[in-house]
Amino acid sequence: MAGEIYKKPIAFTVMVVLAVLAGSVVMMAYPMMRPDMHPKLEGLKPFTPLQLAGRDIYQREGCVGCHTQTVRPLKSEVMRYGDYSKAGEFYYDHPFLWGSKRTGPDLAREGGKRPDAWHREHFESPRKMVALSNMPAYPWLLAARVDPSATQAHLEALGLPFTPDQIADLGHRTELEALIAYVQQLGTAVPRIHAGVTVALDAVNPLLGDASAIARGQKIFADNCSVCHQDDLKGVPGAFPSLVEPDEFLSEKPDMADGAYFALISGGSDAKAAIGRKGDPGGGMTAFGNQLSKEEIWSVVAFIRSKQGRK
Repeated sequence: MAGEIYKKPIAFTVMVVLAVLAGSVVMMAYPMMRPDMHPKLEGLKPFTPLQLAGRDIYQREGCVGCHTQTVRPLKSEVMRYGDYSKAGEFYYDHPFLWGSKRTGPDLAREGGKRPDAWHREHFESPRKMVALSNMPAYPWLLAARVDPSATQAHLEALGLPFTPDQIADLGHRTELEALIAYVQQLGTAVPRIHAGVTVALDAVNPLLGDASAIARGQKIFADNCSVCHQDDLKGVPGAFPSLVEPDEFLSEKPDMADGAYFALISGGSDAKAAIGRKGDPGGGMTAFGNQLSKEEIWSVVAFIRSKQGRK
C-alpha cells in the first residue's frame, strides 16, 4: 500500500511540501520568534546617532562587499582577528553586515585597534598606510556632511535612543568622522583576548644583541608592525609614534626598560595603565600576546633596540 503514493505525483508533491513547511516552522520560524533566541551582550550599547550615520555610509559605499564582520570559531581566525563572534553582538544590527567575501580583512574586532588618525589617513589614501592595499580611496567623505534628518528618521525607525543635541551635532560632522566612529565601535562589546603583561616591567631582554634574534624580530616586525610604524620604525606623525627615539616610550620621556616594550607588544593598548604611561588617549594598539610566543616578542624588542643603536 505504501508504494501507491509514488504513483500519484501530484499528491506526493503536496505531501512533501506540507512536510517540509511543517518542519521549517517547528525548527526555524518558531525558535526565531522566541525572545530567548535573540540575546544581547551585557556590554553592548545601542548605536549613537554618529555611529548609525557611519553605518549607513558603510553600506552605501559597499564596504560589506569586501569586508566581513564575523569571526568564525576557528583557531586560525581567532588568532588573526580576535575572539569569535557572538550572536548577542548583533542585537542592534538591522540588517546584519556579516558579508561573505574577504577581499580585505575582517572588521569584526577592528574597534580600538588603531587610532582615529590612522583610519583618517587610510580612508583618504589606503596605500599610504598599507602599501599593497587594493582598497579604493574615499577622499570625498572628508568634505561631505552628515544629513541629520536622514539619520534621525533611521534612528526612529529602528527605535534607537537619541537626544536633540546629538542630532544637532550631526550637522557639524563629516561623513568621514561618522564612518570612523562606526568602525571604532565594531567588536568593542566583547573583551579582547590577549596574554597581558607576562614579564616584569623592568626586565632586561635576554636576546638583546643576538644577531639571529634580531633577524627573526625584523621579519616579525615587517609582518605585523610595519603597517603602522613603517619599515623604518619612524611611524606616522600624528598617528603612530616613532620607535627610534632613544629617549622616549609611548611618546613620553624618559625611555623605559625592555619589559615595558614586551608588555605593550603583548597586551596592546590595555597594557598602558600597567606600564604607567598615558600615550595617545585616542590611540590603539593590537595585543599580540595570543599570537606571538615569548621568544618572538623578545626578538621584536631586540630588533627595535638594534634600530635604536642599542646592541
